[in-house]
Amino acid sequence: MTCDFIAQANEGIQGLQPYQPGKPIEELERELGLSDVVKLASNENPLGAPGSALSAYAAAAAQLHLYPDAGGFALKSLLAESLGVESAQLTLGNGSNDVLDLLGRVFLDAESSAVFSQYAFIVYPIAVQAAGAQARIAPAKDWGDDLDAMAALIDNTTRLVFIANPNNPTGTWLDEQALRGFMAAVPENVVVVLDEAYCEYVDEAAYPDSIAMLADYPNLVVTRTFSKAYGLAGLRVGYAMSHPDIADLLNRVRAPFNVSVPAMAAAAAAYRDHEYLQQSRQVNTAGREQLVAAFDELGLPYIPSVGNFITVEMPSDAMPYYQALLEKGVIVRPIGVYGMPRHLRVSIGLEQENQRFISALKEVLAPA
Repeated sequence: MTCDFIAQANEGIQGLQPYQPGKPIEELERELGLSDVVKLASNENPLGAPGSALSAYAAAAAQLHLYPDAGGFALKSLLAESLGVESAQLTLGNGSNDVLDLLGRVFLDAESSAVFSQYAFIVYPIAVQAAGAQARIAPAKDWGDDLDAMAALIDNTTRLVFIANPNNPTGTWLDEQALRGFMAAVPENVVVVLDEAYCEYVDEAAYPDSIAMLADYPNLVVTRTFSKAYGLAGLRVGYAMSHPDIADLLNRVRAPFNVSVPAMAAAAAAYRDHEYLQQSRQVNTAGREQLVAAFDELGLPYIPSVGNFITVEMPSDAMPYYQALLEKGVIVRPIGVYGMPRHLRVSIGLEQENQRFISALKEVLAPA
């Protein structure tokens, strides 16, 4: 082959590394000949998909020969009525990751910059680099976003600011007073993306009412997902709420059929299933307390989290502990790619799954 296809690619994409997901259960079973593997690596809902969503998904199978409604009328109408926004403010995505990528495509180019925090979700730098834009990374404060440091990095080239609340992979969060103070300091032509993928798990009185903030800050975009608390990670459904002009721009580049017929049907059913959501929250709270108690017992430092995961620090480099846990049939997430080589991110599972991890962790920490 004489053509160097990599050299023909967008300069930003040439240097990109693909997103590395959590290790699949089937892959570990094949590699080590294991069964009964526990996966606590990808922040999935341990309850499985809600029965209401499964029924809606099955019923939608009769329409698989039809293209989806490109405008997502039914799902957007449900969300708009429930959240108190207009349908024109909503953009549907193939997961909220899709919407984050759309924001980069719309607002970033080689002459612009975007700001995010040191331990921000890895998708943000990917979106920025893919657009050929400059990434400006603010040092973290107590593992979370230092909003003053982020504001100081904004200049006349800045088009986007990414904030995850709660943050992944650290689980830290920002209150409404801090966020409003930051928004007041941001120029109105800089779009602030508030990624709330884990918001349904948060039980903090001071957590921001981001939807109310949309009316006060036209440059605010709020993204959410059905992959976590609603148990539909495999279907990839997310959405953004924004000023209608921003939504219009996003919809100009959004693939017209980016969310499938059964995915939209299942998402609508899950969204109406308040009992399932409440159970998800209860299981998560109990599981968080279970893991925290174990880390305290073992003397392992951890980052207090309001999400459905906890990031814990190992006594040394985390990779040998990660590998040892794999050999015991437990998958967690090493996060050296975030510049946290001693940490493992542990998704909160069912009580028995958490206990399986705790028992395995005690074994791998025990002196040889």
